[in-house]
Amino acid sequence: MRINEVMKALADPTRREILRLLNEGEKSAGELAERFAITAPSMSHHFSVLKAADLIRSRRAGQQILYALNTTVFEDLMSLLFDLFGRTEAGMHEKEGEQ
Repeated sequence: MRINEVMKALADPTRREILRLLNEGEKSAGELAERFAITAPSMSHHFSVLKAADLIRSRRAGQQILYALNTTVFEDLMSLLFDLFGRTEAGMHEKEGEQ
């Protein structure tokens, strides 16, 4: 997982909304684009950033491109965040008592 790419991708509200929509299931590029008042090149850019961060996967089905979440990256990100910040409340109290 490339953490910088993931954070960059998650920093944009449009990309977060794309991810939220994909959480409901696989969708075509057209279905996703209908939900936004932006140009096709802008949507393509958002898809590229999300793919570079490995947050989504795409596959071609005839004329359509279908997108889906790559949940593995989300699991890796959550694991990293818990490692960095996820001290248990009990562990935090133990540290406070040591001071």
